[in-house]
Order: sequence, then structure tokens, then C-alpha cells
Amino acid sequence: MVRFEDVTLRYGQGPEILTRLSFHLEPGSFHFLVGPSGAGKSSLLKLLYLGQQPSGGRISLFGRDVARLGRDQRALLRRRIGVVFQDFRLVEHLSVFDNVALPLRLAGEREQGLRRKVEELLSWVGLAEQLQAAPETLSGGQQQRVAIARAVVGRPNLLVADEPTGNVDDRIGQRLMHLFQELHRNGTTVVLATHNEAMVRRLGQPVLRIDQGRLRLEGGSSPAEEARE
Repeated sequence: MVRFEDVTLRYGQGPEILTRLSFHLEPGSFHFLVGPSGAGKSSLLKLLYLGQQPSGGRISLFGRDVARLGRDQRALLRRRIGVVFQDFRLVEHLSVFDNVALPLRLAGEREQGLRRKVEELLSWVGLAEQLQAAPETLSGGQQQRVAIARAVVGRPNLLVADEPTGNVDDRIGQRLMHLFQELHRNGTTVVLATHNEAMVRRLGQPVLRIDQGRLRLEGGSSPAEEARE
């Protein structure tokens, strides 16, 4: 599903943000990504969802070397990846319903079928009464739930989430984690960045811990046994 080989990343002429990362993630695995602020978590997630090119090394997604992909091929690959951004990135001129429906419409799904999926998912995340609301009228926690619904509605092969429970209360946070676990049980590969170490310990999934640009694996007989510094 995901393979990094000696991947490094720096922005411009600055110092290395990520240093010689080598690991692989099997299809259907679930990993937490943890580490202190500034350690490189968000940068690693950018590489995973093709939002950034590495400075060195090789990245393969779904068996494809991403450096060899043209623009159209990269766009098609991105459709298989759900992303929860820390800053939400909702489309302000679209309603809550239309934001969540967007990935399905881009994939060519019929309106009748997508309506049921979108409404069910928004009900699950507690936004059944906000279907036609504009994003700007929602609280930060509500916007985050819309962003999560948009990321998962198409049942992506790979889900990349940056602090997806950071702006919600514990009850909603547990409900969202149940949603991520359900996707995982149905075959989605999940990489979830978080500062919530208590949640990480409670759920017991393997951990990719990043610190000073280097990565190590913690926990379990993980499908990422190649993770190393």
C-alpha cells in the first residue's frame, strides 16, 4: 500500500525536516503517527497524500512509484486517498451536504445513491440538522466533523488524518474513532496523526513515532516491520 525508501524532505534550502525514512504499510493496516510539535508529522502526511514531493528517496503508493506519475495519473491516485486536514479546507461556497458529496460527484456517482450515503454519514457524526448550512456558520468542531465525513464518504483505500479529534469533545471523539476503526475493519489503510497519547494507548494500534525527523515503530506485530530510523 505504502512504501518509503530512504525518503528525505526539506523545504527550499532549509534543514532536513525528514531524514532517510524507510518503512512500509500493508493494505488494511492502522497506524497512529505521534511525536512532538514540529517533529515532522504533518510533513510526512503531505508526502502520503501527494501534497508534497520528497527531496530524496523513493515513495510508492498502491504499487506505483509516485515520481513517475504524470499529472493525470497523480490526480487519479489521489481519488483513492481520503484526507482530513488540520485546517479543514472546506469549500466555503458549498453547503455541508455538498462539501461531503464532492468526492462522490468527482468519482461520477449518481445523485440518488450519493444522497443516502451523505445523509447517513452526516447523521452518524451528529450533523443531520446541518445539511444545508454554510461552513462559516459552524463551530470549529462541527467543521472538523464535516471534513472527516468528506474524507471517508467514498471509502478510500488510504485515509490520512491530521489531528482528526482535536476540536471535538470526548463523546464525539470516541464516535469518530469508531468510524475510523470501522473503515479499517472494512479494508481501509489508516494513518492518524495525534497528540492524544492516552487514546493511542487505549486503542493499542501500532505507532509510528517521529522525532527530529526520524521514525521508529512501536507496538505489535505490525505490517510496518520495516520502519526504522
